[in-house]
Formats: sequence, C-alpha cells, structure tokens
Amino acid sequence: MKRGIGYVLMIIVVALVTFFGLGPILFADGTIGERGVTFLVVLIIYLLLFFAWRTWLRK
Repeated sequence: MKRGIGYVLMIIVVALVTFFGLGPILFADGTIGERGVTFLVVLIIYLLLFFAWRTWLRK
C-alpha cells in the first residue's frame, strides 16, 4: 500500500515540477540568461527527486 501511495505522489510531484518549472522556460519572455538559470534550477530539482525516489525504492 505504501508503494502505491509513493508512486502516485511521485507522479504528482514530477507533473507539478514539469508544469511549473518547464512552462516558464518555454513560454517566458525573459532573457536567455534568465531561462538558463531557471532551467538549471529545474534540472537540480529533477535530480534531487530522482535520487530521493531511488533511495526510497531501495528501502
């Protein structure tokens, strides 16, 4: 039961990060530098989520 809740929670979190993180990168009217910084922040969030997910699955 815990794994099912974990999968659903992870899907929701990744969807939210994608929507609120990649949306401003693709549709923002800022400079390339602002988009680059936003992209790096979103990439770091994805990496942290991936490593947290991998750690949680090994337990």
